[in-house]
Order: sequence, then C-alpha cells, then structure tokens
Amino acid sequence: MSQAKGDRRERELVNKLDEAGFAVMRAPASGSATERELPDVLAGDGETFYAVEAKSSSGNPIYLTGEEVEALIYFSQNFGAKPRIGVRFDREDWYFFHPGDLHVTDGGNYRVKKETAIADGTDFAEFVGESKKVTLDDLGDSGPDHDPNVLRVLTAVEQGELSVDEAAAMLE
Repeated sequence: MSQAKGDRRERELVNKLDEAGFAVMRAPASGSATERELPDVLAGDGETFYAVEAKSSSGNPIYLTGEEVEALIYFSQNFGAKPRIGVRFDREDWYFFHPGDLHVTDGGNYRVKKETAIADGTDFAEFVGESKKVTLDDLGDSGPDHDPNVLRVLTAVEQGELSVDEAAAMLE
C-alpha cells in the first residue's frame, strides 16, 4: 500500500466518523516522525472512546506487526480508549476488530484476510452504534428458518425476484 493511499484512507475514516457524530482526529505523524507510538485515529462520542490503527489493502491480507498492536493496546489503556484495528479493502467498507480477535501468525504478527473482515468484523454502522449485528444463532427458534414468510422473502431475494431493499421493506 502506498503511503499516499494509506493517508487518504485514514482521512476518509476520520470524515466518516465525524459525519457519524464523533469527535475525531487523525494523529499527526502516527507511526513515523515521532518516537511515541500513536494510533492513527482517535475518536469519541462522549461515552465511547476509540484508538484505531487503520490499515487498507487492495485485496491482499493485511498484516500488522506485534509491536504495532502492542503499542495500540498500551496507548489505549493509558488513554482510556478501546483499542481497535480498522481495515478497509478496495471496494469494501471499513471493518473493525479488537486486537484480541485477530489471527496471530507463527511469527507473532497479526493478519486480517478480506473474507474474515467481511464475515467476522464489526461493520461501520455497528461500530458507530447505528445498528447491531444479529446472527442466526442470536435468533434461535425465532430465526427466519422458523418463519415461513421470512423464508419466502429470503428465497425471492436469492432467486433475484426481489431486491434487498424490497425485501427489507417487506420484513419491517
């Protein structure tokens, strides 16, 4: 990833967080021109505060060194923020992880694959509190496989007979 692209992605994240109502700042010279290890982005909404290490990739897995993650955790603990790794792959939105939820390589580094980000990451809307992820396990016996109307709507979407927006409107 080029430094310019990384800077652009960090500014994009700062702008999105600002639009979502967070007080936010991008740490100047994070990771380079200072001896202090600083997160890329600090954000808070008066109740929740985040220190975010932001990474982006065109599609390859994203790697973080053990030192980067340790520095993020250390800073977060001292600052009173929640440490998060924010990842963005081309043509995807931002996804967020607690450092403890990342895959640790044999060499002690951390890795996030695109498919892992999409499947297991916290998406932007959930990160800023606009929505909450609900899994089929969360639904238990009340899940869509137990409601014939929901199942019909989902099948129609899968077969291309309904758009996702039409299905959402029907299920409201």
